[in-house]
Amino acid sequence: MRFLADLHIHSRFSRATSRDLDVPGLLTWACRKGISVVGTGDVTHPGWLAHLREHLEEAGDGTLIPRPNVAAEALSSLPAVLHRAVRFVFTGEVSSIFSSGGRVRKVHTLVLLPDLRAVERFDAALAALGNVTSDGRPILGVPPRRILELAMDADPGAYVIPAHVWTPHFGLFGARSGFDTIEDCFGDLAEKVFALETGLSSDIAMNRRWSALDRFAMVSFSDAHSPSKLGREATIFEGDATFAGMREAMRQNRLAGTIEFFPEEGKYHLDGHRNCGFSAEPQVSRALEGRCPRCGGVLTPGVLGRVDALADRDRADPSFYLGQQRLVPLVEVLSEVLGVGPASRKVAAAYERVLSAHGPELPLMAWESLQPLRQSGETRLAKALERIRAGHVTLTSGFDGEYGRVRALDKGDQT
Repeated sequence: MRFLADLHIHSRFSRATSRDLDVPGLLTWACRKGISVVGTGDVTHPGWLAHLREHLEEAGDGTLIPRPNVAAEALSSLPAVLHRAVRFVFTGEVSSIFSSGGRVRKVHTLVLLPDLRAVERFDAALAALGNVTSDGRPILGVPPRRILELAMDADPGAYVIPAHVWTPHFGLFGARSGFDTIEDCFGDLAEKVFALETGLSSDIAMNRRWSALDRFAMVSFSDAHSPSKLGREATIFEGDATFAGMREAMRQNRLAGTIEFFPEEGKYHLDGHRNCGFSAEPQVSRALEGRCPRCGGVLTPGVLGRVDALADRDRADPSFYLGQQRLVPLVEVLSEVLGVGPASRKVAAAYERVLSAHGPELPLMAWESLQPLRQSGETRLAKALERIRAGHVTLTSGFDGEYGRVRALDKGDQT
């Protein structure tokens, strides 16, 4: 069985997240997106864990399913074409801020746990180390190696995935506070790490330029801070939609593919200085010695430059990322097609209309036939999706916390 999973999300108990981030909201948006397995996120927070207990029940295979009343209520608000069975997996992100090698390090780690008993043991161990109640993503002064150790102590099947590994401020390989190798971060437990998350500003092709990462499964998840952002990146699995099934697919590096941002759209793709509106490709940034030519300040290093610094290949072998599909969120595509803002009522109405007629977002955008769209009069949308699938888009790269932009249509496109 082929299915989509988004295992890195947050709850309303995390900072800078939507108040609508709850199980019913996640369930309805998973159906809209076509996602079959969703991470719970924030499993270390007692308030969120209580919410999960109320709305979900364990299925006995390392996943959770919505309680019947929760599922019935969520599905009642959706057209039948979007109805699907959605499972959840216990996950949580931990922010480690610690000293190593004479530097302050900041690394985010995604923890995945197989059942409620493991969650309770892991949460108790973390609570002994610091405050886990002030934020859904707890900030602790312990390294990721210790987080991995505590997870495996809670259950031998638990594992971790270093999150958005290239992000300059909080990625494992981040230029500002990360490491140059997996071993430098995880030491003698490095072999227990078998998957890495690309993050929005990199994709599989970029990661496969570095031979040291060949043994790792590269996964993509949304890191959603609101329900509507679910699935903006996701991983395609083939096999059993169980905790063990997904774990083994990653451990054996046999994933079916990923749904990716165009990395240029990520907000840390290039080196840059947001206050001055300046960004630069890696070779230009190196010539400037990492300084903004407008104010002289230090440029925030981008993901592309960091990959360049560590990579030992000019380009990756395409066989390493055959299943990768770069997409643009449908609301952004509709915004371009309709010529209005993505948060407008016109786009919201069009989004619901398209999904009601043609099914969930990600399959429609990535692999379903576009002929039904054309037959229903959505010719500009079909043309935009065709170009996005082919990578024939115009890109403006993001930098220093500013998202980039992707355009699929030319000004002359009318039909």
